[in-house]
Amino acid sequence: MKNTLRGLTTVSYFAADLAAAKQWYTDFLGIDPYFERPGYVEFRLGDYQHELGIIDSKYAPGTESINGRAGVVVHWHVDDIDAVLKKAVSMGAKQLEAPQDRGSGFITATVVDPFGNILGIMYNPHYLDMLAVRQRQ
Repeated sequence: MKNTLRGLTTVSYFAADLAAAKQWYTDFLGIDPYFERPGYVEFRLGDYQHELGIIDSKYAPGTESINGRAGVVVHWHVDDIDAVLKKAVSMGAKQLEAPQDRGSGFITATVVDPFGNILGIMYNPHYLDMLAVRQRQ
């Protein structure tokens, strides 16, 4: 097994009001979901058409563990972190973390969407480097 984790496939967020979440992400992303079924909508976005799935909260896996709740923040590359942060906040998201310079050109910020999910955004020079390599191939 050469590469255990081969790449990002789907990022899943949960929302108690799936219809409202679908509309919020449609407006935020500027695209309609490409796939829908009861309890689930999915968007394809970005240069690699990664999948962002929004799932009805009633299908969320158990969140209790002996150490409390664990989680992850997925950062999506953006070209203008300030503009994307401003747009999300203007649409009802709450800023969790202001833009932070992480060094070497990496800048991150996070918001909490209106449904309680952490949405990470990042200006990532490495992402742009990898995109340029792929475009030359």
